[in-house]
Amino acid sequence: MMFLLNKTNSIANHFLAELRDGDVQQDSMRFRRNLERMGEIFAYEISKKLTYEEFEVQTPLGLANINMLPNVPVLATILRAGLPLHQGLLNVFDKAESAFISAYRKTKKSGDFVIQMEYVSTPDLEGKTVIISDPMLATGKSMVLCCKELLANYKIKTLHIVAVIASQEGVEHIKANLPKANLWLGAIDEEMTTKAYIVPGLGDAGDLAFGEKV
Repeated sequence: MMFLLNKTNSIANHFLAELRDGDVQQDSMRFRRNLERMGEIFAYEISKKLTYEEFEVQTPLGLANINMLPNVPVLATILRAGLPLHQGLLNVFDKAESAFISAYRKTKKSGDFVIQMEYVSTPDLEGKTVIISDPMLATGKSMVLCCKELLANYKIKTLHIVAVIASQEGVEHIKANLPKANLWLGAIDEEMTTKAYIVPGLGDAGDLAFGEKV
């Protein structure tokens, strides 16, 4: 299943526009907040697809029957760019446990790059619903590598992948390598540069959120 947020008119398009806007991007706090807002919206949309049970809630005047989540999903993200988006998901699924993965592009002398994964910290994911987030889904290689690492160690019940902007190539790579995953995307851009940056995209989300790395 694939869900595209920008295919429906909503306030999310305003947040997405600000994330792309080069002038607004100069305010790193607003950039982080807009990623967080997108995470909150994605969490709400994903919540519609989860399994609910009826619970009784004691009010001051009686009992109310309400459908609620018996089990919240586990939230995973890819460091460092994914942190604000992850926080937005966590704002909604506020009882969720969290998993963190460090993965980055390691450039070779030829100019090509490979994905290097250095760190994985996760709670028990056995039989759990997992939502993994990263703002940009360019080639899709980082996401596939991280998801396969989790799937190799745990029998995950349902996997949801969240990205604000994806390339068409990245989407196809996910579909080919993680066919059972659900994709939740803000927008799909058709092009990438020779260095695998999405066009028009928004630039380097990690640098815009936390400062340029050296």
